[in-house]
Amino acid sequence: MPQHIARNEKQLGAILRRARKQAGLTQSELGKNIHLRQGTVSRLEAGAPAVQLHTLMEALAALDLELVVRSRSKASAADIERAF
Repeated sequence: MPQHIARNEKQLGAILRRARKQAGLTQSELGKNIHLRQGTVSRLEAGAPAVQLHTLMEALAALDLELVVRSRSKASAADIERAF
């Protein structure tokens, strides 16, 4: 999967949703893999506030993704939104 930039919860959720679909998993299947309800996976993909960091890290691991922290690029928020 190519690199994607997420500056907010909604953008991160879109990246997770895309990765889940590319892996051929339903929300229920991903949830079973990481012991979460389908509704929790849905909230994570929707960028809902108050999702626990542990939940995010479990979902990333199940989708064979990792979180990379780096200095912000100079791209505008609008440029990043257009990528989604």
